[in-house]
Amino acid sequence: MRWIIKLDEGLGKLSNLCGWIAIVALILMTANVFYDVITRYVFNDVSIGMQEMEWHLYSVVFLFGIPYALRSDGHVRVDVFYNNWGQKARAWVNLVGALLFVIPFAYLIGTYGYSFAIDAYQMGEGSGDPGGLPHRWIIKAVIPLTAIFTATAGLGMATFALRVLSGEKQYEEGHGGEGLA
Repeated sequence: MRWIIKLDEGLGKLSNLCGWIAIVALILMTANVFYDVITRYVFNDVSIGMQEMEWHLYSVVFLFGIPYALRSDGHVRVDVFYNNWGQKARAWVNLVGALLFVIPFAYLIGTYGYSFAIDAYQMGEGSGDPGGLPHRWIIKAVIPLTAIFTATAGLGMATFALRVLSGEKQYEEGHGGEGLA
């Protein structure tokens, strides 16, 4: 059981790292949007590259936010039922959900996302707009990378559920995970 505790704590730290990456990307995205608004409405200038950077950063926020949301129990579920269940029932829902849905889904996203990124790299894909960002494969490579983190977050859901089933941990009231530590 000791190895599950160590594994769970390590997976939790990895998911929290994803949360911090998402936070940094969100701050950068906010600064980018602020820059775009100022340059457009004050200086009457537009940068296609900066506009494209907005959706690149949004993608990073969303994709790195998924593993964090899974660990901190911020994902969508029918909480009307879940919140009224006991610790063991919640643990079983999370264990089965992680093993049957999260990890296989992450595998599919990683497999197809990897091909997607490799194709973009091999084609030398860049923006179709003049002044847009080159090397579109970089943002596409975030997809399989975050699929790995999503799978590890799913594994973390499973290890945390096993700790709850053993009686060593408990879900917070109204919240299933741990949050940022």
